[in-house]
Amino acid sequence: MTRKVFVIGLDCAAPELVLERWRDLLPNLNRLMSRGVYGNLTSCTPAITVPAWSVMTSSKDPGTLGIYGFRNRADWSYDKMSIATGSAVKVDRVWDILSRANKRVNVVGVPGTYPPRSVNGCLVGCFLTPSIASNYTYPPEFKKEIAEWVGEYWVDVKDFRTEDKDYLLRQIYEMTRVRCQLVKRMITDKPWDFFMFVEMGVDRIHHGMWSYTDEGHWRFEPGNKYINSIRDYYIYLDREIGEMLALLPEDTVVMVASDHGAKRMDGGIAVNEWLRREGYLTLAQDVPDKMTPFERVKVDWPKTKAWSSGGYYARIFMNVQGREPNGLIAPADYERERDELARRLIAIPGPNGEDIHTQVFKPQDIYHAVNNIAPDLIVYFGDLYWRSVGSLGLDSIYTFENDTGPDDANHAQQGMFILYDPARDLGGRRLQAEIMDIAPTVLHYMGEPIPADMQGKVIHA
Repeated sequence: MTRKVFVIGLDCAAPELVLERWRDLLPNLNRLMSRGVYGNLTSCTPAITVPAWSVMTSSKDPGTLGIYGFRNRADWSYDKMSIATGSAVKVDRVWDILSRANKRVNVVGVPGTYPPRSVNGCLVGCFLTPSIASNYTYPPEFKKEIAEWVGEYWVDVKDFRTEDKDYLLRQIYEMTRVRCQLVKRMITDKPWDFFMFVEMGVDRIHHGMWSYTDEGHWRFEPGNKYINSIRDYYIYLDREIGEMLALLPEDTVVMVASDHGAKRMDGGIAVNEWLRREGYLTLAQDVPDKMTPFERVKVDWPKTKAWSSGGYYARIFMNVQGREPNGLIAPADYERERDELARRLIAIPGPNGEDIHTQVFKPQDIYHAVNNIAPDLIVYFGDLYWRSVGSLGLDSIYTFENDTGPDDANHAQQGMFILYDPARDLGGRRLQAEIMDIAPTVLHYMGEPIPADMQGKVIHA
């Protein structure tokens, strides 16, 4: 039986907030949970926006996609990186499959959709859209309708790494208001069988405001003026979702999903600083006397075994003979060196000598395939309570300042999902699902065959 499916994407929505702590404050999401099924949605590794939404909508892991982060090595040189826009996604996503099956689709703001590609319906590009002056919609003329409907459309907040928190909150609310206004208009005015949108405001408010609301955060101050800022935003977003649900045809299957969760950030591990001190990374200059981005220092490559790209997780690259231009590690020694480096990374203690439970992954161990240029090691410092800082010139390998601007939260491996079928009372049961299960579940409800190369499975409620 063919059904309409409406997917609400909430970037970074945390299961402990939506499904537990604030559930009673979110009546519309609560109603979906009470008659549906819901639970944690285990993200991909790495648990970050790019590539997670493409993993979700293609049901293929990051290695198969060949996308390991927002920025990826473009070739085997030391300095050429490419940004993973939608052009980097070479596989079908669920709306591509549905479009070919003559289903009408509306897609709004799903990361990995700029530049836009043709669909059987309408598509609005994601937060990577450089500006709304660009061609960010399909069909291209749709952006004129958007301007008539909502005025200035926001693909993202203009500056979420800001110390001006009142300004940040105004941006987030305005972006969300405009996006929800557009979605509601498209529900009624643009024919569809499948509709998916992603709201980025949840991610932005978590990164900007987490320390004001989490009593476990080292910067938390009791009674601060922003203590309820994240809670109040979730309440607002639930109201907007309620207005959308009221517009849907009665038999529409509704799914809510986040690409990952959120958790407090205890600090940063200056991974290149650690590699330098441990003899893996050699500079061709004096050590900087202040925090300096890795890209701005001169590296003595023939004497360097490994370096890292920072971020919410660390990507470790090894300098291998015959692979990199000035490779130092002999191919025969590669696995031994990689294992030893992984062991030493796991052993990095916290500032007080404690075990912070770092995890290290080899791409070949966790992906079905490893395409393009993957990191040699993927590192979750402190189970993601600690972020990776790529800069050098710090007094310590530990830092409590982010080198890319203010940031309070890191990503958590567990996102959340809700599946609601108005035709059946699913009993409000809690289940566990994987991020790659969303796409096959959409196809299942829409009566379409599931491609054999999808790696997820249908969420059978």
